[in-house]
Amino acid sequence: MSIKEKLESLGKNSVELKIEGKETYKMGATRFGGQPDVPSDFVWPAYEGESYDRVVKERPLTFLAQFNCEELAQFDIEHLLPDHGLLSFFYETDTQCWGYDPKDKGCARVYWFEDISTLSAANFPEDMEEDFKFPMVKIKMDSKYSYPSWQDFSEVFPDEEDYDAFNSVWAERMEDDSEETESRSQLLGWPDVIQNSMFSECDLVTQGYYLGNGWVKIPKEVRQRAEDSARDRWVLLFQLDTVEYDDFELMFGDCGHIYFYILKEDLAARRFERIWLILQCY
Repeated sequence: MSIKEKLESLGKNSVELKIEGKETYKMGATRFGGQPDVPSDFVWPAYEGESYDRVVKERPLTFLAQFNCEELAQFDIEHLLPDHGLLSFFYETDTQCWGYDPKDKGCARVYWFEDISTLSAANFPEDMEEDFKFPMVKIKMDSKYSYPSWQDFSEVFPDEEDYDAFNSVWAERMEDDSEETESRSQLLGWPDVIQNSMFSECDLVTQGYYLGNGWVKIPKEVRQRAEDSARDRWVLLFQLDTVEYDDFELMFGDCGHIYFYILKEDLAARRFERIWLILQCY
């Protein structure tokens, strides 16, 4: 099988997100920032972890974005996401946990509110600083065919070592998408990897293994299982790139991305509370 055939065999749909332009409030609509639409009994999520001053304290998560699932359904060709309700994403944007430590659990949250008619705009927590109240920005969605980065491709085909040939074919496949879209924000599909493949990382850290100082303490059989099967069991839910609007900028590390991953079985069962977040940057 040629590299072209191998790459095409791995293609899958994603939802491209263009986050740009002024947005006005509409209850239950897809958007970045602003006040999230939530049910009356909603409790704003908080994360308790070490702050920059090395004090362990609880702080509210930042609301990132919400997606109207009915609007989203026409672009979700593989019908992986709910076709009704509202998906909302939160993250602790002050210290920006990386996701290699089991203690990072809770630094990101995803909610699915099934009945939009019961929602209303939430008030920000009283202890939330102004820097973490983001402006409302428009999100435009479109279907986009997605192919793996070299890091994921080479794990599926470990005997393939010709990076230059892969890169040439990958560039050809991406030419049809657009004029080199600067933003790499998306729902579903293959992640735009900056450092290393993240599927086995999600698998191991959610089993309680700390990955900040190498993987040498992980039992060989546990690591082998993760490396062999994690990419078949985990899926990218949401990837967020740098967001810029007027004088507002949200950047993750040094021009990085954050990635919300979820087990396929949890996605099918709508257990969005079981996501795992990873941050990668240059």
